[in-house]
Amino acid sequence: MNVLIIGANGQIGQHAVSKLQSSKAHRAIAMVRKEEQRARFEEQGAQTILVDLEGSIEDIARAAKEADAIVFTAGSGGHTGADKTMMIDLDGAIKSMEAAKLAGVRRFVMVSAIGVHHREKWMESAPYYSAAKHYADVWLAQSGLDYTILRPGRLTNEAGTGKVTAAVDLDTGSIPREDVASTIVASLENPHTIGKAFDLVSGDTSIEEALRSL
Repeated sequence: MNVLIIGANGQIGQHAVSKLQSSKAHRAIAMVRKEEQRARFEEQGAQTILVDLEGSIEDIARAAKEADAIVFTAGSGGHTGADKTMMIDLDGAIKSMEAAKLAGVRRFVMVSAIGVHHREKWMESAPYYSAAKHYADVWLAQSGLDYTILRPGRLTNEAGTGKVTAAVDLDTGSIPREDVASTIVASLENPHTIGKAFDLVSGDTSIEEALRSL
């Protein structure tokens, strides 16, 4: 499977590219927006394409022309305001879905955030972030694409354990970014995850088993 990673230079994206490249079954296509970001991925043998997510749908579709699946793990980051969050986490996500249709790519995996499907759980400090994630998820669920939506808890940089808890509704929790990336790859390999949206935190169950139980 050729997998376009939108947001490849982010921390989850970097893990996802590495895991896809180290597998024998898949190949990553890293979408980055800055020329200086290319080298990291080209050293791993990953195809790398320069596209700005704030550019046109056609540009994103061009990046996806050789892809069998798209993973959206882009984000505006924790130091930007509501305007950039809306342009990346909402509009960028929706443009990526439209680009998938334009490129004929049906499989789409979205990295969202825990609890955003419940307004009462939206972060008081930045409700616009939760709103952007929520409505991007809603758009994807209604897009007609073969989607999977992962809603991870608080992200950490600890080493992945390969053990998670996945369910439609979970209390707050944390999870290593590496385990989120592993769950992305496992979701791509498991057709049972198509049409599913779930919260994801660290747990005691293997990723494969947790996905089978959804």
